[in-house]
Amino acid sequence: MDFYPKVKSAVNYFKQFSLSGKLALIMILIILLIAIFAPCLSSHPHQRSSGSALTPPDGEHLLGTDDLGIDLWAQIANGARISLMVGFGTALLAALGGGILGIIAAYKGGLIDKILMRLIDIMMVMPDLPVMILLAAFFGPSLFNIILVLSLFSWIRPARVVRSQILMLKEQSYIKSAESYGASSWYLICKHFLPEVSPLLAVSIIRLSGRAIVAEAGLSFLGLGDPTSRSWGLIIHHALNFAGIYYTPFWRWWLLYPWLALTILIVSLAFIGRDLERIVDPRLGK
Repeated sequence: MDFYPKVKSAVNYFKQFSLSGKLALIMILIILLIAIFAPCLSSHPHQRSSGSALTPPDGEHLLGTDDLGIDLWAQIANGARISLMVGFGTALLAALGGGILGIIAAYKGGLIDKILMRLIDIMMVMPDLPVMILLAAFFGPSLFNIILVLSLFSWIRPARVVRSQILMLKEQSYIKSAESYGASSWYLICKHFLPEVSPLLAVSIIRLSGRAIVAEAGLSFLGLGDPTSRSWGLIIHHALNFAGIYYTPFWRWWLLYPWLALTILIVSLAFIGRDLERIVDPRLGK
């Protein structure tokens, strides 16, 4: 019976989105459906040859084939899984981890807060891309390692945002009353702090998802991604490694379509994040 109020709340949120935000949500939904039903959407395998090499788009191969004769549409459909998995996996891990650290640091204060702030200061001045490249090369090419490496450089913003919010919330009268009645720290975190900062964490998850997808594509483009994943960044990496790609017509499908899919996903997430931020903080929309 709590189902209908949640659906109604989601519908109300959707109504507050701008036209571009609604279109972005539809595009994300389409990409999500493509990722889920990828094996059903293509009659060709995405990891082995199914036709002639570098075939242009036709009735048999909707988006053409690469230099190994592998169907490009099958690769892009299955690559959507990798991009969404890395994006939302990194965002959830970083937002929840950073959010909990921010809550604990702000509520407890003292030495814990000082240690967290100094750690944040160090992470902010550290050049993230070179260090991510170094860590990705050290840990090895796998999706789990990529998510872990990206999460290590993505928790800082959620932790800072949540910490500043909790510093104000813990001074509220209802929090003081709960403490006076013997409420434990865990109770306050679960029942009061997390529900209050969940809209901010939702915005952070959307923002971090786009950033993580771009970072994964960048690492894959540099050859540090999982070679068996066939992610969009890896497709672009293989296309650009083809000698004279720009002097041939092959770039029109082999390079253009994965780049277009990546751009649509990133722009859609950016529009959704913008509208969510405006809804959570109406002052941003003025």
